[in-house]
Amino acid sequence: MNEKLTSLLKKYNELSQLIEDPVLLKDQNRYRTVMKEHSRLAEIAQLNDRIEELEKQAVQTKDIVQEEKDQEMKELAREELKELESKLIVDREKLKILLIPKDPLDEKNIIMEIRAGTGGEEAALFASDLYRMYSRFAESKNWKFEIMNSNNTELGGIKEIVFSINGNNVYENLRYESGVHRVQRVPATEASGRIHTSAVTVAVLPEADETEIDIKQDDLRIDVMRAGGPGGQCVNTTDSAVRITHLPTGITVHCQDEKSQIKNKAKAMRILRARIYEMEEAKAAAERAQARKSQVGSGDRSQRIRTYNFPQNRLTDHRINLTLYKLDLIMQGDTMELFDALKLSAREELLQNNISDFSGEEEL
Repeated sequence: MNEKLTSLLKKYNELSQLIEDPVLLKDQNRYRTVMKEHSRLAEIAQLNDRIEELEKQAVQTKDIVQEEKDQEMKELAREELKELESKLIVDREKLKILLIPKDPLDEKNIIMEIRAGTGGEEAALFASDLYRMYSRFAESKNWKFEIMNSNNTELGGIKEIVFSINGNNVYENLRYESGVHRVQRVPATEASGRIHTSAVTVAVLPEADETEIDIKQDDLRIDVMRAGGPGGQCVNTTDSAVRITHLPTGITVHCQDEKSQIKNKAKAMRILRARIYEMEEAKAAAERAQARKSQVGSGDRSQRIRTYNFPQNRLTDHRINLTLYKLDLIMQGDTMELFDALKLSAREELLQNNISDFSGEEEL
């Protein structure tokens, strides 16, 4: 860790000199990359400076404890030393986490898919609730939100919805939402008051740029049709709905929300690109992990990750054994505590296993 820290501090000093060079401003892309990396390393440098200052104070205070004759002053010094050592423990752990190379996917925008599973109409209603939870969280972060395709029920539920979220570090915050979300509550459609258990599946796909995934036109089968809605009625009378099948992988994407066939095709291509990108990343992650089993989870959408118990106002994340009794607030988009706990658990796991799943530092 010391070698890694020394290397990063050296790089920080080099970048600090580089950003003062007016020539850098001539290349805006490189300028943005350098400033971004400088900002990340500045956090490490500042935390390291604070640790060194605390260590210096701790040494001085320890000397007072050993040499001071006045018992009252000695006791005060002991209390101060305890406080300094506690701060050092916290800051050293923070520094360890910061030294873990960031996953380059963390900064990507995402495409999220929510599908009702077992539970019929109640599952569709809960899918609608989850969509509202994520959209409100996105609004609180000032992220851009766009529905790409949806299939609603007559009672206001959602059989399936696909939407994109664009903003800062979207994937970093939402990457661990992939999986099966189980709900326990009395459905609005239940007259006897019995608690039902239903399930909804969520998939979080990092959105790929066109340059990252090359899709050949010959590998696509594109079908157009009229869009349908709840009850089977037509949303419009033109062939605007688009279904794209990627023949090599068998992945099929359907979009019908837009009245324009061109717009539906563009959205479908974005979703297709994200699904292929996710599939390739999953293969790479499996090769890196090999026998290691992640506590937080790989994002496998068949894995039951969480239970929402409405009668007890309780949310339980089964991967990290976290239980929060604030389900009412979480469903309104107050999810930061949950997402932070998942991120911290994943980082701690990397530290405990002394591994790095990511490539080395980016060349600038």
